[in-house]
Amino acid sequence: MEENKSLHQQLLEAGVHFGHLKKKWNPKMLPYIFNEKNGIHIIDLNKTIEGLDEAAAALKSIAKSGKKIMFVATKKQAKEIVAEAAAKVNMPFVTERWLGGMLTNFQTIRKSVKKMQSIEKMLADGTLDSVTKKERLTLTRSKEKMEKVLGGIANMSRTPVAIFMVDISHEHIALAEAKRLGISTFAMVDTNSDPTKVDFAIPANDDATKSIAIITNYLTAAIMEGLQERSEVKEEETAEETAERMRGLDMNEEDENKEKGERTPSRGRGAGAGGGRGRSGGPGTGGGRARTGTGAAKR
Repeated sequence: MEENKSLHQQLLEAGVHFGHLKKKWNPKMLPYIFNEKNGIHIIDLNKTIEGLDEAAAALKSIAKSGKKIMFVATKKQAKEIVAEAAAKVNMPFVTERWLGGMLTNFQTIRKSVKKMQSIEKMLADGTLDSVTKKERLTLTRSKEKMEKVLGGIANMSRTPVAIFMVDISHEHIALAEAKRLGISTFAMVDTNSDPTKVDFAIPANDDATKSIAIITNYLTAAIMEGLQERSEVKEEETAEETAERMRGLDMNEEDENKEKGERTPSRGRGAGAGGGRGRSGGPGTGGGRARTGTGAAKR
């Protein structure tokens, strides 16, 4: 309860509870609205905390499984916050412009990313030193333009499993593509949006910088926890595998030692038996013959 109270206070101070004007509201947001004040809807922060906890738990689980979560926020007040949060957890992000087909036509987008990376490589290794200044300048500008839009997804080799958006009304194309591909959707939903369009709706003010920051950072912390747990599990598995290998080596050594031990006594018993046979057969037989010969002489 203390954590909830603390979080409730932080959300209150960040202005997460401020919605849009009453005339701009979406009736489907009614369950998340606490009251109306001066023509502005007030969001129920208890509902916000519930949605935030559900979304955080789901994102933590996804991160722990090692899958990618895309961050999308092209609004001016959200760009920098979301880009920094995504970079912290090494997740793909789009903060400049959503290109149509970025998810549904991902293979074509990957070709553009590879082109951008090849230009970067040529600029770095001096391949473009032999071309004219104009051609080099054209390629540099092309690379900068692509990097601005595609830089956040340069390391994304496949479509993400989940997508987090700051404003679903503003990011309606990204939302439509995600739903078409069956990608899990997480979003901050203000009083002018339809919360039923996303899988995990977080009722919150999606226009204020402080509100965006507190929600995004809370979810990022959950993702980071999931990644840490994943790395701990991997370390434990590696340690167990190493221990199993060591036990296997020890068992092999023990088996080899046993085989050597079994071979050594068997050679000793063989020598003893041979010696016994030699002694009984040699002097004994010879002695017998001598005595028999003597007896015959006496007779």
